[in-house]
Amino acid sequence: MLVLRAVEVFILEPDVPLPQTLLSHPSYLKIFIPENTRELRLELQGCVTNGSLGCPVRLTVGSATLPRNFQKVLTCVSPSWACHLLLPSPPWDRWLQVTARSLAGPHVSVAFRAVAALTACRPWTLNSQHLLPSGTNQSCNASAGLLPPSPGSRGLGRSSRLGSGPFCLMSYPVLREDMDVVSVRFRPVDRVSMLVQSAVPSVLRLHLNTGMDSGGSLTVSLQANQTAVTNNTLVVVCVNAASPFLSFNTSLNCTTAFFQGYPLSLSASSRQADLVIPYPETDNWYLSLQLVCPESPEECEQTSVLVETALYLVPCLNDCGPYGQCLLLRRHSYLYAGCSCKAGWRGWSCTDNSTAQTAAQQRVATLLLTLSNLMFLAPIAISVHRLLLVEASVYAYTMFFSTFYHACDQPGEAVLCILSYDTLQYCDFLGSGVSIWVTILCMARLKAALKHVLFLLGTLVFAMSLQLDRRGAWNMMGPCLFAFVVMVTMWVYRCGHRRQCYPTSWQRWGFFLLPGISMAAVAVAIYTSMMTSDNYYYTHSIWHMLLAGSAAFLLPPREEHTEPWACSQKLTCRYQICKSHREELYAVT
Repeated sequence: MLVLRAVEVFILEPDVPLPQTLLSHPSYLKIFIPENTRELRLELQGCVTNGSLGCPVRLTVGSATLPRNFQKVLTCVSPSWACHLLLPSPPWDRWLQVTARSLAGPHVSVAFRAVAALTACRPWTLNSQHLLPSGTNQSCNASAGLLPPSPGSRGLGRSSRLGSGPFCLMSYPVLREDMDVVSVRFRPVDRVSMLVQSAVPSVLRLHLNTGMDSGGSLTVSLQANQTAVTNNTLVVVCVNAASPFLSFNTSLNCTTAFFQGYPLSLSASSRQADLVIPYPETDNWYLSLQLVCPESPEECEQTSVLVETALYLVPCLNDCGPYGQCLLLRRHSYLYAGCSCKAGWRGWSCTDNSTAQTAAQQRVATLLLTLSNLMFLAPIAISVHRLLLVEASVYAYTMFFSTFYHACDQPGEAVLCILSYDTLQYCDFLGSGVSIWVTILCMARLKAALKHVLFLLGTLVFAMSLQLDRRGAWNMMGPCLFAFVVMVTMWVYRCGHRRQCYPTSWQRWGFFLLPGISMAAVAVAIYTSMMTSDNYYYTHSIWHMLLAGSAAFLLPPREEHTEPWACSQKLTCRYQICKSHREELYAVT
């Protein structure tokens, strides 16, 4: 992020003319927009260019870092007409940037006066006290929100007995309830429904300005009373950020000064409306509702509609459905959620089946990913045959957890989870890394004590690194490169010590090492550069087979003077006659 700070910024106060003179450099102004501002009017007065009438000035209102459609540009050329800019519903409770640039030559001075005028809006905050009637026999209906406002507010929108001047909106207090990470529930205080009238809009403010709310999806669900909405009435709804839309009587496009809102409507034919906004902007969001009668406006004067609201901020819409997984991701200080779709499904909530796999394709993919792990039976058998029991145990661990992890990783019907998904994934990644680690160290032909110590230390390092970042590339490559350096060092040492190449047999190189190294190289190439979400089922299955096959080829031969399957000869179940070759000294008495 590149930050450029203007040294001299003039504060434009409402209804106070601010003289400015432009030469080659622009002039920077700012004006504070308080809450409940309905309209902002910017006007240039008394423009003079080098002593003569003229106003070659361009005003740019809004931050320069936002997209162009979030800026308002006013170009003043002719001095005969008033140069002004009208902004309905400007962003509340913030500074608004204004940049003035001269359209004349570099050595031409332009003098003018900038005047800002704000139109205030009186909100009428609706709470439980305004809805409670004087009689006690109607308290039940009042608590349910079924009564119109009290008599003191019947002049709403025209003149009010609650204070001087007309009201321009009904404000409902909203309670924010944080349920989980990127999971928030909004509900009006002390009521379930909102009372919507035709005089002024009803407004709910949703606080989404904590800095962690932009990583989810804002869901808005509205439902109107079945008996209140007639064929001639229409409830118009607008969802905007920074400031509410208040001009329902003149326009229904939900456009404020710098924001194009999301329009919704409720009618007799459609009494329910839903809206989903992925990754909402970090700001205060406003829900505005007003009753409109397009054919006969006088019909709406004595009509009110109750609208039930369900407002939530959720990490993933519908929890990504059966073909997706909701993931919480963190990059630096940004926390956001998203759906990881499977089996070719796409969309915000994995509901787009245009490229989805059929049930038969899903079963084939599951069989490929699970049965390909049976290739680890080859290195397990070879390890037991050569008395490499630790290596055989690691391969068996990898085969078991990789099989059941991929059985649990599948969407839809072809899924089987014996443990939690996170546990199976962790064990699968750990087994894969430790399998490569023990194979390379076994090729180094270290002493048994040192080899087993390195086996244990490497396993602990893998466990720690996978807990820090499970999908980090260096979590796998770092320990493996260290093991490779140890193996090369031991081979070079044996070459110098024996005065010949190690391993010494060309059959070992030609029939075992070169095929194993080739399979390992192809496996690494597939894993790092060829594996995508579309060919994952095939390439990852090939990765399983190449990894197990390379381990079977690269395992060193058994030690000299060691019989095959020697472990079975050490586990005897009968008495043996033991013979000691040591000399025994007998004391003769």
